[in-house]
Amino acid sequence: MKLDLTHPQERLLGKILDRHAEQSADTRFLVTDDTSISFADAAELTNRLAAGLLEHGIGPGDRVVLFLGNCPEMVLLTLAANKIGAVWVPINTDFRGDWLLDAVSRSRPAMIVTESRLAPRLAEIEQQLPAAQRFMLEDDAVAALAGAIPYSQLVHDTPLVPDYSKQDYGDTSAILWTSGTTGRSKGVMQSHNNWIRAIVDGAARMYDSAPDDVCYCPLPLYNSGAWITCVYRALIEGIPVVLEDKFSVSTFWERINHFGATQIFAIGAMGSFLMNAPESAEDRNNTLRTALIVPMAPDLWQAFEQRFDVRLLTSGLGMSECLLIMNQLECPPGTLSYALGRPPADLDVALCDDNGKPVADGEAGEMCLREKAPHVLFKGYFDDNEATVAAFREEWFLTGDMARYDPESGVYFFCDRKKDAVRFAGRNISTLEVESVVRRHPEVADVAAYGIPAKEIESEDELKLSVVRKPGSELTAEALCEFINSHAPYFFVPRYLDFVANLPYTPTQKVQKYRLREQGNSDATWDLRASGFKVRR
Repeated sequence: MKLDLTHPQERLLGKILDRHAEQSADTRFLVTDDTSISFADAAELTNRLAAGLLEHGIGPGDRVVLFLGNCPEMVLLTLAANKIGAVWVPINTDFRGDWLLDAVSRSRPAMIVTESRLAPRLAEIEQQLPAAQRFMLEDDAVAALAGAIPYSQLVHDTPLVPDYSKQDYGDTSAILWTSGTTGRSKGVMQSHNNWIRAIVDGAARMYDSAPDDVCYCPLPLYNSGAWITCVYRALIEGIPVVLEDKFSVSTFWERINHFGATQIFAIGAMGSFLMNAPESAEDRNNTLRTALIVPMAPDLWQAFEQRFDVRLLTSGLGMSECLLIMNQLECPPGTLSYALGRPPADLDVALCDDNGKPVADGEAGEMCLREKAPHVLFKGYFDDNEATVAAFREEWFLTGDMARYDPESGVYFFCDRKKDAVRFAGRNISTLEVESVVRRHPEVADVAAYGIPAKEIESEDELKLSVVRKPGSELTAEALCEFINSHAPYFFVPRYLDFVANLPYTPTQKVQKYRLREQGNSDATWDLRASGFKVRR
C-alpha cells in the first residue's frame, strides 16, 4: 500500500515500517532462503531490538557499527537504531587490517555487531579497536571475538513503543564511508530525508512497482545504492526484498526464478557477465520484469532486453552526499540511455569552472549543487569539519564530478571526475575516455590515466598513464602511443608514461589515482618530449 509521505513528520524510516505494519501486516518484507519476515514481524522485532539497544546504553546520536553481510539482522538493526535516534554505520565487508581499523575507529562506535565469518578480521586488530560493546549474530560464536555478547541478548522481551515526537526527518540516520579514491575516506552523514527523497522522487517512480513485485538485492549493504534501489525502496513501497549474500552468474536466473523476483539493481559489470554467459533457450523464461544496470553499455541495451525479456531503466546520477542528483524521469522521448537527465525540483545544478563561474553550454564544468528544500544534501562529514567546509563554496556543494549541458535536449551528460579530468592547453581531457582507448590494446592488462602538474602553467596538468602489461608482454611506450594516436584524438597521447607491476586499488576495486599523482615521475618515466616519438595531428 502506498504511503503518504508528503508531510515531514511522516518521513522517518522507523515510522514508515510501523505504518506498513498497521496497513499491510502480513505482506512479506525481508526474504532469504531461510527466512520470510513480514512488515508486522519486522516492526515487532525492531521494537524489541530498540529496547535492547537502550538497555545496553545506546541512545540518540550513538553510532552502531554493522560489520555484516546481507542478512535480515542488518536491516532490522538499522531501523531499530533509528527508532531511538541512534546512527547506523555499515562497514565494507571486504575491509581488513588497516582499512578496517580506520573505518571502525573513526566511526567512534558505542557498539559493534558482526558475524562469525567476519569476526577473525576484527580479532586481528582487537588490541587497537576503540572501546565498544561487541555483539555476535550467532550465540555459539561469541568466543571468536573477545568480550562479545550474543545478538539474542539485544532482542528484548518487552518491545519499545517508539516515540517519534522528538525526531526530525533531518536527523542523521546513517554514516556511510566514501571509498577513498581521491584521498582519505570521509564519513557522509545522511538524514532520513536524504534516503526518502531519493526513493520517493527517484527510484520508486522509475521502478513503478505493482503490488506483486519482488525486489532482488545481490549488492552489498555497505553502499548507498543497494538501500535506495532495493531495501529502503521495498520498505517505502511495501513490497518484499530478497537479500542475497552475493551475485553469481552461474546461478543468477535460477535464484531469480526461485524467489519469483521481478526487479533488480545491478552494476554494469554484472550485466556484461550475464550477456557473456552462453545463450540458452531458457533465457527468456524468467520472472524478472525490470532491471536498473548502471552503467549499461549502449550497444548492449537492446540485446539485453531482447535476450532476457527484461525492461531496462535509464540511470541518472547520485552520490553519497546527495543521493538523487539527476534522472531521466522528466526528459523528452529519445533521450540517450547514458544521459544523466535533469535534476529534480528540489535541487539547483550549476556547471562551473575552477573560479566558480558558469561554463558555456556544451563545455565541461564541475557540477555544483544547491538545495531548494530542507535536507536534500548530506549533513556534513563526520568529525571532519575541515573537509565539510572545503566541499562547499558558499551555499553550493562541489561534487567533484564534471558534466556538460546540451541546450538542444535540455539534459546533462557525465564527463569525468574533476580530479581525474586533465586540463591542458585550454582543453578538458576525460581520463575515462583515454583509459577506454588504451585498454583496447591487446597487451594492456590495466591502466590509469591522470594528470601531473604542468611545469609551464601551474593551473594545468600534463596527461600521464600508468600501464600494467599482460604477462610476457614487451610493449614499449612508443608502440602504445602509436596505437593511441591511431585510434583516438592526438591529445590522448600522454606526455608521461610508466609501466608498473600493478595499480593501487581500494578494497572496493577502485584505483587510488591520488596515490599515483603523489608518486609523480621517476627516472624510469617515459617523457614524450624527450623521446623521438612524433604525434600526428
